Amino acid sequence: MKDQKKAYLYGILSVAIWSTVATAFKLSLKYTHVVNLLTVASLVSLVVFSIAVIIKGEVEKLKKLTRKDIAYSGVLGILNPFLYYLVLFSAYNLLRAQEAQAINYTWAIVLSVFSVFFLGQSLTLKDIAGLVMAYAGVLLIVTKGDITTLDPSTSLTGVGLALLSTLIWALYWVLNTRDEMEPTLRLMLNFAWGSLALLPLFWLNLNIHPLNLYGMLGGIYIGLFEMGLTYLLWSRALKLAESTARISILIYLSPFLSLIFIHYILGERIYLSTIAALGLIIGGILLQRLGDAR
Repeated sequence: MKDQKKAYLYGILSVAIWSTVATAFKLSLKYTHVVNLLTVASLVSLVVFSIAVIIKGEVEKLKKLTRKDIAYSGVLGILNPFLYYLVLFSAYNLLRAQEAQAINYTWAIVLSVFSVFFLGQSLTLKDIAGLVMAYAGVLLIVTKGDITTLDPSTSLTGVGLALLSTLIWALYWVLNTRDEMEPTLRLMLNFAWGSLALLPLFWLNLNIHPLNLYGMLGGIYIGLFEMGLTYLLWSRALKLAESTARISILIYLSPFLSLIFIHYILGERIYLSTIAALGLIIGGILLQRLGDAR
């Protein structure tokens, strides 16, 4: 049964939680290595999705999986969580949280371009204008508002990794559009494969970078609230919504709310150029989606 009020409640709760994750990434990476953090987070998410599958009574569906289903889950699991978060966490290691977060939001623009090549959709003038706006935002981040010079305090390697993460994430979602498996079951399988790929790296990495308590707590938080429970809350919001468009628009509050946590918890000075860049990036995304059923 549809219930727009409850949908807003779940949606706002999801957005509030997601607004903390950029801070959680940066804070956790002060205490542990990228591989350690991701492995703990991935395993925690695997547990969350496994419990969700059991509660939904979908365990029997596992017995009906074909080799093709399992292999496809393997491909998706290598993309997310394995590759995507390895690249994204590495970007956060090199950039300010406000920079990495803002650039990460351009994945929606990349998705529109990928949709042309992989899904046969057309690229309209509105799409091109949105793309130009979004990457003008990225340019603002790299130059701190002075587009004639690159800001030496911003890591270009970090920017490159953040942009690469958007390509991986967009590719992951394009491949998901061809998938008919129930989303929670698919995510459980993806994280099973992703965790399996991470464990050898984690084991080798422990000799050089031992896992500590703070790193473990950070991984648990990220696994629960970036990758796991919040996805389920957001899915619930969309199912209850009478208008999914009204709920989906809430997600664009997240990067701006996130700046509050980044400033007061991480102590980062929030640049006006970051706010302007976010405005351009989100504006570009919304321009593309204006009147668009995709």
